[in-house]
Amino acid sequence: MLFGRRRARNASGEHVERHFLNSETVRDVVIGMADGLTVPFALAAGISAAIASTRVVVTAGLAEIVAGATAMGLGGYLAARSDQEHFHSEEKREYAEVEKLPDQERRELREIFAQYGLEKPEVDTVVSALSADKKRWVDFMMRFELGLERPDPKRAPVSAATIAAAYAIGGLIPLAPYIVEDDIRRALLHSALFTGVALLVFGAVKGRLTGADPVKSGLQTFLVGGLAAGAAYYLASLFG
Repeated sequence: MLFGRRRARNASGEHVERHFLNSETVRDVVIGMADGLTVPFALAAGISAAIASTRVVVTAGLAEIVAGATAMGLGGYLAARSDQEHFHSEEKREYAEVEKLPDQERRELREIFAQYGLEKPEVDTVVSALSADKKRWVDFMMRFELGLERPDPKRAPVSAATIAAAYAIGGLIPLAPYIVEDDIRRALLHSALFTGVALLVFGAVKGRLTGADPVKSGLQTFLVGGLAAGAAYYLASLFG
């Protein structure tokens, strides 16, 4: 389920909360789809202003989609790998501090619990119980002191594949009219129409999933894509 936190009632009237369970996947789709819709459309529009050949646009567009999907997927893979390496580096350091500086780490535990309004007797009890288990102690410090969650070891390849696929799917939308049309102007018009609708829908869905206003998110995404394509078309027309 990809929806954010929602309050609802089931058939018996009981209070039910639904949570945003796969934010990382949604983030990857957003990254890939946003660039996939915008960059190939801007490229196709720019080439259309300079060259009256749909075949050239399709060839250049497909080459850009392959290159862009590969680069974006690799970027997602490296980012996920960096998150894993950073987490394990900090975890190793935290284990060393727990072993070599236990008193200092206990003071940090007390400071964390004090922020939640716990009194000293309660804090001492919790700190004593938590510090008795080194793994739980380190896990707690990683989450509440450093704000780090343990990354999924399978995250890197999944992120790469998700971003690359989303980019390719998004890129084929503005390119499709050039594949089926022979007239460059008609293909550009249809590409702009299809991409505009796709940007609006994608932006609205993104807003829905992330808890933002769907209408505002859709319009913002449409504006960004339109400006990118307009700038590319204008610059290409200067040299066409």
